[in-house]
Amino acid sequence: MTEENPVVYIVDDDTSVRKALERLLRSAGHVAKTFASAIEFLDSSFPDAPGCLILDIKMPKLSGLELQDRLAEKGISFPIIFITGHGTVPASIKAFKAGAMDFLQKPFKDKVFLEAVSRGIEKHRRLRQEQKETDALRARLDTLTLREREVFGLVVAGMLNKQIAFDLGTAEKTIKKHRGRVMQKMSARSLADHVRFTEKLGICSPSVWHPLWD
Repeated sequence: MTEENPVVYIVDDDTSVRKALERLLRSAGHVAKTFASAIEFLDSSFPDAPGCLILDIKMPKLSGLELQDRLAEKGISFPIIFITGHGTVPASIKAFKAGAMDFLQKPFKDKVFLEAVSRGIEKHRRLRQEQKETDALRARLDTLTLREREVFGLVVAGMLNKQIAFDLGTAEKTIKKHRGRVMQKMSARSLADHVRFTEKLGICSPSVWHPLWD
């Protein structure tokens, strides 16, 4: 499946600002979608495509900072570029702590804005690719049997086949077979690959099997 073109989302209650930014983005070759409120944005659906969010910090009913929190709760990870004519140091600090990518004070130059948008799209493209790789690894991990997961964890912990065999109460040749199947199922070529996989999956202590691996 071909990935759709990147989309830049603009959320601002000022009609003139929305239209101006939409024209600027389209003139630079970007696909742009505008929303008059944070609530309208939350009620919308998004294509399976990289993108970034241009967000006014001060809006009625639901502010830009509140929308940022809502998106985090929903697991929506668009890079956010805040724009504001009412910027304050505390607001910008809060936005950055919550993961905002940039904070632009109105009025800003077109070049600065477009460069920020390009960085946002590229960042989201990387995040999406990393997530796809993690999902693929998780799917491979799910194909392992319980015993294979035990062996996998002990291999990553640095134990030799004979040590694993002793620890699990089985023969070393049996461990070799399990280890071979683990490498095949996980598409690993070396111990280094196994270690890298556990890091990507966020498995901090794989030396013993536990339900948190599910």
